[in-house]
Amino acid sequence: MQSLALIENWPVPTAAAAVVRADGTVLGTHGPTAHRFPLASVTKPLAAYAALVAYEEGAIELDEPAGPEGSTVRHLLAHTSGLAFDEHKATSEPGARRLYSNAGFEVLGDHIAKATDIPFAEYLRQAVLEPLGMTATTLDGSPAKDGVSTVDDLVRFAAEVQAPRLLDPRTVAEAMSVQYPGTKGVLPGYGHQNPNDWGLGFEIRDHKSPHWTGSSSSPRTFGHFGQSGTFLWVDPDAGAACVALTDRAFGPWAAEVWPPFTDAVRAEL
Repeated sequence: MQSLALIENWPVPTAAAAVVRADGTVLGTHGPTAHRFPLASVTKPLAAYAALVAYEEGAIELDEPAGPEGSTVRHLLAHTSGLAFDEHKATSEPGARRLYSNAGFEVLGDHIAKATDIPFAEYLRQAVLEPLGMTATTLDGSPAKDGVSTVDDLVRFAAEVQAPRLLDPRTVAEAMSVQYPGTKGVLPGYGHQNPNDWGLGFEIRDHKSPHWTGSSSSPRTFGHFGQSGTFLWVDPDAGAACVALTDRAFGPWAAEVWPPFTDAVRAEL
């Protein structure tokens, strides 16, 4: 795919990208796809997937209490627990606002570790990384932001999310569906959004503007971006997913180059 070569023009030291279909067919790659990059918040979809495995295994329930008073596992996954961004303190009632929260995913990781009696990083490895052959991916720290991976590994994950083997497709469909519809909130880096739609660990594009995906991305597009200059989106209407990893922190450069890049990829599909 010629569009992937656009990463050559990004103002970053290192970048790699790939596009993959649901059946695992890699339509194109560019850059060092085996290079390990810090994922920042692209860690969250991986952690969420492990949480959904724990749910299907019966270790946890989506609507059981977790986090602040009145909050559930579902609230934590959907950034509606009321927990602050990086502090383990409640600043809002559960379900009232979409408060994007690293702390929420840390509480979620601790909750799953207690329920399974397995440290969360190890649970993630056993439940998701190992079965998908993601041998270059590690989590050493927060389940919100401390994953390290490669484009090659995330392509495997992106194929799984499109055609689940580890989970019941109905569970994944739920994760891609808006939780607590109509909830307002701030999308980090892109300001207030009304509504600020989110699924279970995956951000849902809908009609957000501005946004880090493309103007041609379907409203059903879901995924995540990270402050380390990384993103993964899945566009069900296009029948494909795209991963791009860099080693430059997110900033105005990314807001400028990511949407036209996505539109170029989308036009080739």
